Amino acid sequence: MLREIYDQFVEFLQTFGALTLFFLQLLKNTPTVVVRRGRLVVHQVYNAGALSLVIIMICGLFVGGVLGLQGYSNLARFNAEDSVGTFAAFSLLKELGPVITALLFAGRAGTALASEIGLMRATDQLSAMELMATNPVRRVLVPRFLGGVISMPLLAAIFSVVGMFGAHVVGVNLLGVDAGAFWQQIQNSIDKADVYEGIIKSFVFGVVASLLAVWEGYNAIPTAEGVGRATTRTVVITAICVLILDFMITALAI
Repeated sequence: MLREIYDQFVEFLQTFGALTLFFLQLLKNTPTVVVRRGRLVVHQVYNAGALSLVIIMICGLFVGGVLGLQGYSNLARFNAEDSVGTFAAFSLLKELGPVITALLFAGRAGTALASEIGLMRATDQLSAMELMATNPVRRVLVPRFLGGVISMPLLAAIFSVVGMFGAHVVGVNLLGVDAGAFWQQIQNSIDKADVYEGIIKSFVFGVVASLLAVWEGYNAIPTAEGVGRATTRTVVITAICVLILDFMITALAI
């Protein structure tokens, strides 16, 4: 058993080191891609961000509605119904907005990136690029990585805004909370540090989700089963990393 634990630990260190070198390679090629292949980055922002707007907005609306219901139910016990807006704003800006957006991003855009790159690996398209003296890292990987990194904070912001609208609809229109008090409590309670924390989280989650999707797709076994396994690993590992990083960033911010 000790031997097995040791082997798994060594394998983890090897994988982590390879992933770190892969990340540094992406960063090294990022300036060249931004200058020479900006259109590819814009196209990937559309694929990863714009095409994810529907699921982000729908989920944000109903998450905000649930926060409005739960906040009103709990705060009514202390005669603090007017603080429903503050409860929803804190939850969306600092936690639920970045975290749920990252999980939805991994389930929609991350799996698409991993399967697309994995299929290119399985059909030898990446090898063909190398034979034609085209760097697949610059042509395929970096634009998709940057597209996810840029899209994630924007999607998290949209999620939070739509969530606040959902909380307003439920709290003000359905439960009768005063609209002025709803927004006044938010203005008095939320400061720049809370907003910055949400932005930092969404950016970090975007880097992690995009990096893992590109990594898993690029290193997928060139078979149908290998591509499917890479797609599954993308969602699972991203979800675990997002929750761990969320705890770490929150602990540092307190």
